[in-house]
Formats: sequence, C-alpha cells, structure tokens
Amino acid sequence: MKINKWLSLPLVLSVAALGLTAYAEGKSVVVEEIIARVNNEIITTDDLERARTSLKSEAQQDCQNCTPQQVQVQVQAKEKNLLRDLIDQSLLAQRAKDSGIKVDTEVIKRLDAIRQQYKLADMDALEREVTKSGQDYEDFKKQIQNQLLTQELIRKEVGSRIITSHEDVVKYYNDHKSEFVRPETVVLREIFVSTEGKPAADIPALRKKAENLRERVEKNGDDFGELAKHFSDSSTAPQSGELGSFERAQLDPKIAEKVFALNRSQMTDVIETKNGFEILQVEERYQAGEQPLEKVEGEITNHLYGQKMEPELRKYLATLRQDSYVLIKPGYSDSAGVSGEPIKEVTGTPDKDTDNAKKKSGRRFGILPKKNSGT
Repeated sequence: MKINKWLSLPLVLSVAALGLTAYAEGKSVVVEEIIARVNNEIITTDDLERARTSLKSEAQQDCQNCTPQQVQVQVQAKEKNLLRDLIDQSLLAQRAKDSGIKVDTEVIKRLDAIRQQYKLADMDALEREVTKSGQDYEDFKKQIQNQLLTQELIRKEVGSRIITSHEDVVKYYNDHKSEFVRPETVVLREIFVSTEGKPAADIPALRKKAENLRERVEKNGDDFGELAKHFSDSSTAPQSGELGSFERAQLDPKIAEKVFALNRSQMTDVIETKNGFEILQVEERYQAGEQPLEKVEGEITNHLYGQKMEPELRKYLATLRQDSYVLIKPGYSDSAGVSGEPIKEVTGTPDKDTDNAKKKSGRRFGILPKKNSGT
C-alpha cells in the first residue's frame, strides 16, 4: 500500500484542522479523542464506543434465550479485539480502494434492500429514518461501501488462494457422519423483482423482467447466483440470493409443495407475491436420513474453507500492517500487537481556514464499517 510522504512526519494532530473542535466562549474544546491513526485515516473514541454498542446488540440478537450474564460473557470475550477490528476494517477498505475495486452499484442495491426490509416508500424516507436514529446518512452509506469493499477484497486476495482437496472433504465426512443425518430438507436461493411503490402500469414489465431472468438460467445456462447478485431486489442479493435450508414444515404450505417437488438446480415458475415476483431455485435437496457424500460435499467444502479463512486472513492483515502506518495511543489495547506511540492532540484556535480544512480532509465522523463475518 502506498504511504503518503507526510505520514513519516511526527504525529502532531491539530484537532481544529481536522474539524474536531467545538468552540465555547471563545475557547477551543476537544470533542473527540483520537486513539489510532491508520495511514491517512483516524479512529476516535466515538468510533470505538459505536463498535462496542454494536457488539452488545449483536450478542443479544445471537443469544436471545441467554441470561444477561451469559450475554456479558460473550461481549467480554470479543471486546478485547474491538480496536484491532476497527484497524483491520480500515486497512482492508483502504487496500480495496487502492486496488481499484468499485462497488457503487452494489451500494445502491444494498441501500434499496434495506429500504424494502423496513417497508419505506423511497430512498428519501430511508435517509430520514437513518438521520432520526442519530446517524449521519453519508456515514451510513460509507459503512455499507466499506463492508462491500472489504468483502470483495477478501474474496479476491485471500479466498481465491484457499484450496480444499477432495481428500480433505472425504476425511471430514467419514469423521463426522452423525452431522449429516437430517430430515427432508431443501436449500433455497431466490431472485426477487420488487413491485413495491411502482405504478400499476409498470407491473407487466416487471413480471417480464422476472420471466426473462428465469429464462436466462433455464435456456442460456446463466448462473442463478450471479443473476441474483446483480438483478435481485431482495436483501439476499449480495449473498447470491441465498435463503438457507428449510424443512417442509418451515415453509408456507403452497411454497413447500412447489419446492419439494423439485430436484437440485431446478426452479419454480415466477411466483407473484403482494410485493413483487419471486423465483426460487433448489440449490440442494436432502432426503430424510444420512446424506451421501455427493449431497454434502459442497457444504463440507464451505465449512473447511471457513476454517482456513480466519488464519489466512490474519496473515494477510499482518502484511497490510507491515506496509502501512499504524499508531495506537497509549492506554488503548490493540490485540494484533501494534506498539503504541504518543499521539499528541493539539487544540487549535478558531480561524477562517477551519471550514476549508474540514472539507479538504474528506473525513466524516460516524459509523465505521461493521466487522464482516468473514473476518
């Protein structure tokens, strides 16, 4: 990663020049404490606190039947890595941008999927809701952009180098056969074309769009997952339309009747719903009982891939750190082991150049990208 020449200068940060000073009775007051610098980006106490709040919320969602004490244990186990994760996210996003990765279209699709998830009429309504929650909308979009940038970078530069042999898969299957005794199950993915908020005159064209997408898979051999990623209006689009695995009783009876009549890779016809048009594909089909190896080989491959990803990603991040300029303020812990150096905060005096400096910095203070599950 390229490091700007100015980064080799002594780290004396003018808080006023960075737009971080509030003025009260003519005096400058530091309103955010800078705790780390990652190349030309900074991490503040507010960023760390937001990450801590998000971690608590995730722990409560992941363990809804847990006692407060059990949730707290989970939080404490992960809390030690909070600053490390924020630094990692910054390094990955910066490297992705330096590599020329573009995700502008994917950001728009993700925002629209969030809008649909919360049943908001349009993107202006989404912006209002985000602002109401106390977040800056531009920072909200930046968070999503950084998530997508890091996902694509990890896929290209780490995931593409992870190899799982057939022998590894067979060994895992033989050692864990009890894991593959299951009820009748289907694994589904979707392509969804939304009609929400669209005028009645547009509905036939939207149906036609869904039918054309289905035809591209059936007649042209296009990949269902890739079409879902680029054309589906569902929040599952970034995951290639993956919905997960379902037993018959977990689905609406009418949907269950359709999908359990299909074999692997087969699709339903276009299904009209109250919000749009849906195409479901059976990615995998499991009969009740112990599943044969060929049925679960992909699942095992993904599991082994996930096991290998964490150590490989940590190696990759170590090389990014070696090529980067990372400073941690003493008193804050980075579990990746970066040594702290003094970060001197200098309060500035009000002057007419402050606003210009703020604009030039390009730094907005809000939510940093949430940790990717893959990291």
